[in-house]
Amino acid sequence: MKMTLTGVFLVLIGIIYTEAKNVHEDAALTGCTDTDGEDMYGLDGEEKAHADWKAGKYVMTLPEFADPFEYVEGTYEAALANQQVCKTNLETVTKAYKNPAVAQAPPMSSIYPRDDVMVGSENTLICLVTGFYPPQLNVTWTKNNHIVTKGVSTSQLRVNVNEGTFSQFYMLQFTPQPGDMYTCTVEHSALERPMTREFDVEEVPEPSLGPSVFCGVGLTLGLLGVATGTFFLVKGNQCN
Repeated sequence: MKMTLTGVFLVLIGIIYTEAKNVHEDAALTGCTDTDGEDMYGLDGEEKAHADWKAGKYVMTLPEFADPFEYVEGTYEAALANQQVCKTNLETVTKAYKNPAVAQAPPMSSIYPRDDVMVGSENTLICLVTGFYPPQLNVTWTKNNHIVTKGVSTSQLRVNVNEGTFSQFYMLQFTPQPGDMYTCTVEHSALERPMTREFDVEEVPEPSLGPSVFCGVGLTLGLLGVATGTFFLVKGNQCN
């Protein structure tokens, strides 16, 4: 009998090395379930690259400003081979221990906009889910109590190397309007009930016309003052 989706067998290798009097932690992780898998490399708790099974290649996830880094040819093929080994070991362990219980770590979540919210301006709503294990989630977006599937995207699953847990970003493209209510609901095996976070557009102030009006009036008065001063200066010169 194979493990269910909540069963995960992970192999984690941590290497500590010193360079220029700075201590860094380099880690490689291979994990699998009976239906999915993960292969990634990380540095100091941050992911450097992972195997993208759909794209069929190893994908670098370092930010653009980081030092360029590439893996040698054959890294992705090695990741595929590691997955086969992992699944074989998983099946063996499952049979030997008669499908043992899996450790659980409940997720935490937060919801926030990518940019400062302006009513009527397109934006991205982000739902960050972190600190969970095993790495299977079900996340649902709603707008005004109606499920939303359009404009939804998900980041690569990220490993919190030091904790042995996972994090993931869920994004929703939206155009805020007064009165709109958005929710992000997370379901996980370690939660007794679904966890929901809300974002209320009514709490976001609409852009104020006050500063613009004030600047416009000030500029107009300034120009009128310059014109008036110029008029009397010309008259004074004519009198002289």
